[in-house]
Amino acid sequence: MADGSLGGAGDEDGWVPTRAFGRAILVVGVLVLLAALTGRYDLVVLAAPFALGTALSLRRRPAALPAPELSTMDARIVEGDDFAVRVSVANPDPVALDLVLVRLWLPRWVRVRDADHPYAAPVAAGSVAEIDLSGTALRWGRHDVGPLSLHGVACDGLLVSLRVECEPLPIKAYPATDPFRADEAMPRAAGLVGQHHSRKPGEGGELAGVREFSPGDRLRRIDWRVTLRTRRVHVVSTLSDRDAEVVLLLDVLHEAGESGGTGGAASVLDTTVRAAAGIAEHYLHRGDRVAMLEYGFRARRLRPATGRRQYLTVLEWLLDAKPAGGADQPSTGAFGAHLLSANALVIVLTPLLDQRSAAMVAGLARSGRFVVAVDTLPPSLRPPTDGAWGPLADRVWRMSRENVIGLLREHGVPVVGWAGAGSLDHVLRDVTRLASAPKVGRR
Repeated sequence: MADGSLGGAGDEDGWVPTRAFGRAILVVGVLVLLAALTGRYDLVVLAAPFALGTALSLRRRPAALPAPELSTMDARIVEGDDFAVRVSVANPDPVALDLVLVRLWLPRWVRVRDADHPYAAPVAAGSVAEIDLSGTALRWGRHDVGPLSLHGVACDGLLVSLRVECEPLPIKAYPATDPFRADEAMPRAAGLVGQHHSRKPGEGGELAGVREFSPGDRLRRIDWRVTLRTRRVHVVSTLSDRDAEVVLLLDVLHEAGESGGTGGAASVLDTTVRAAAGIAEHYLHRGDRVAMLEYGFRARRLRPATGRRQYLTVLEWLLDAKPAGGADQPSTGAFGAHLLSANALVIVLTPLLDQRSAAMVAGLARSGRFVVAVDTLPPSLRPPTDGAWGPLADRVWRMSRENVIGLLREHGVPVVGWAGAGSLDHVLRDVTRLASAPKVGRR
């Protein structure tokens, strides 16, 4: 619409004449000129309606520009969910606008129905016109819906406003959590409250036995049946319920594969983020403390905490995950030995595409941490095998990955592919068994 306008007077207040205004002036001028040259004054009568109509339309022209605004009630959604966007156009001028043309620009992973063409609506004087749109976020992340550009039309189409824009609308699409379940106990539970049964006596719900009363025991723990039978006061002994600290370490050195959004193919980063969200949700629901670390060049770290608030913080933290490949050595300052609890279970989400990642995992295992490596490389993702040497290159690549996985297992790091619910059950069972095994010491 702006391309069809004529520059000139009125640019200073944001309103410019349209081509329709130019055509009206041209018709009146040509007819008057012909009347003067030929002496046919009937042509003046023919030009009068054009001149009179233009003058009447321009008798009240707007002085203020329309003010657009984007808003939504669904600023936080889950990828794949629908959300509503409201376009509001305010007309602060006492002159009504014949029409406003609105066009919304969209990012790659956001779809809004019928957004491939501009929207039009009249706006009365001193009122607000609203247009409700429905969209879908196809992938997790932070998306900016917009900017929105607008042109107002006034004076029966003789004037059009210059383009008016408003700020983009930020939308947060949280990752869809893959269903995850881990029924095995933690290797070493720490803390004083939680759902994991420890071998240490304390105030819990797991029965450990019956023993004689000692100073400090609570009266409500007295077992009256045994007390009456033995004529000595006995109390019920229980095991303490303890929480665990789970550290999720995300390897973001490289991205591989093409993301197809929800319902499409998953890239390495998609699998990593969705798996991390699912694991964090599971352990936080059980009352455990969850911390987040990033293996890359930004050294991001989220301190361990529990509860619903920590889960929302984890989702916010995951929105900023992005590949950070480079030639230099990644920073490990965020998960040094002094920052990781000795009893923490470290779950490393890595595609094992870089030797530096494998060395990092092996280093954590040598430091005495309980480490589980989750392979986030999609099974269908393979390097290109075009050409005569393609099959041989694919075979070498497979052998190299198997060699890396074998070396990690030699260091005591179990490696398991991500498969949703129950992915880590058998691995945690083995880690728990090794952690509870008696240690052989030197004399």
